[in-house]
Parts: sequence; structure tokens; C-alpha cells
Amino acid sequence: MQPDGAPDMQAIIQQAQAMQQQLMEAQEKIAATEVEGQAGGGLVTAKITGTGEIIDITIDPKVVDPDDVETLQDLVVGAIRDASQNAQSLAADALGPFASGMGGGSGIPGLPF
Repeated sequence: MQPDGAPDMQAIIQQAQAMQQQLMEAQEKIAATEVEGQAGGGLVTAKITGTGEIIDITIDPKVVDPDDVETLQDLVVGAIRDASQNAQSLAADALGPFASGMGGGSGIPGLPF
């Protein structure tokens, strides 16, 4: 704070730049992390990046039944959904410190909005 009680703008700018760098690093970590989801007790697995890009789908041959394609489709969707939820949890954990800057305060000490 400056003597007149006003926040030091240089300090605020430095804090904002540091937060921006930390946010960028967290986003890069999320994008580089792979998460897995599964359905049917592991009969179908989906691997995606933290940003949601599908990398791999693995299907156990036991669930491949030409007379019951719907079950296999449901398992694939379930595995992708599970992987997506895991990716969202990863993002929430990595970006958690920045959440205070969204919606309420600025996230920067000394700057209310």
C-alpha cells in the first residue's frame, strides 16, 4: 500500500502476472496429463487428455456380441463419460487456487474486485 492507503499498482500488476504464469502452467499440466475411465468393470476403457481429447479406446473381446451392439455402445459411452469426469476433476484440482478469482473477488490480495 502506498502512504495514502491506495494499493500499489506495480505490486498488483506483478501479482497478476505471477498468477497468469501459474495459470498457464496449470493449463499446460492439464493438457499433458492423461486420464482413464472405464465401464463394465473394466471391459471398456477410454483414455483421454486432461482437455478431453480421446487418445485410446480398449474393448475386451468378451463384450463384442454382433447380436447386442447396443450394450457395447453403452459401455463405450460410459467409459468416455467416466474419463471425462476424471479429466474435470483433474482440472478442478489443478485450477482450484484460481477459482477465488472467478466470480467473487479478484483473487489478488488488496484488490477487492
